[in-house]
Amino acid sequence: MIVDAQIHLWGNAAAPPHHRSRPLGADEAVHEMRVAGVDRAINCPAIWDPDANEIGNAAARQYPDRLATTGWFPLSPVANEEIVKNWKKQPGMLGLRFVMANEQQMSWLATGALDWIWRAAEEWSVPVALAVRGGLAHVERMAVLHPRLRITIDHMGAGHAGKVPDVFSHFPELLRLAGFSNVAVKATAAPAYATDRYPFRSVHDHLQKLFDAYGPDRMFWGTDITRMPCTWRECVTMFSEELSWLQGRDRDLVMGHALCNWLAWPVE
Repeated sequence: MIVDAQIHLWGNAAAPPHHRSRPLGADEAVHEMRVAGVDRAINCPAIWDPDANEIGNAAARQYPDRLATTGWFPLSPVANEEIVKNWKKQPGMLGLRFVMANEQQMSWLATGALDWIWRAAEEWSVPVALAVRGGLAHVERMAVLHPRLRITIDHMGAGHAGKVPDVFSHFPELLRLAGFSNVAVKATAAPAYATDRYPFRSVHDHLQKLFDAYGPDRMFWGTDITRMPCTWRECVTMFSEELSWLQGRDRDLVMGHALCNWLAWPVE
């Protein structure tokens, strides 16, 4: 069972430069997944497309065994806990995923103005993923205050730009967060941070540090495929064949089973 922890489906022409300009729809995604040997993927609806959540709902209805979603709603300090309570009633919706994209949003995160979201998500068992470059101290606060909230950190805590080693200068903070059992990490976008070509050995040591800290139950393989410098299949084999320390049951967990367990996506 190979499950991609993060792809984006969208339909408009507003993608940022680090992603391809052409939209990715469900039919193309599932076709390319079959070619690459990927069984499932978690769609993180693109924040640049206001219709992306609806696109995700339609994709999950069309391909319920292939595509599920961790969606978003506009961040606001004004509480609306009902939206969180009812969130997983949408087709294929397994959780929430937010991008802290500007200073105002980071300020809300830092001051606790968004705590109503985390409180409601904990109460209603809605896992939360965060793209929060530079904000890992705030994630630690969340993990302490909401011990039953499942929190996942996108892209190993890195942003959309940068190369090793500088792009992972935050690793001491990221590894410390592994001490909280309710925090997991997506090992997504690894090829984009490498300084060399496939199999991208320049990031292997960093991946092993993550694995040693988080273990196979809280480290999830994935791609963010529309900004990768390689094929989907190479993203798979980089982990499944090129990491000598990732074998057996541990490999099965990292490549998909652990993510399904974390998000409560049943595996038949």
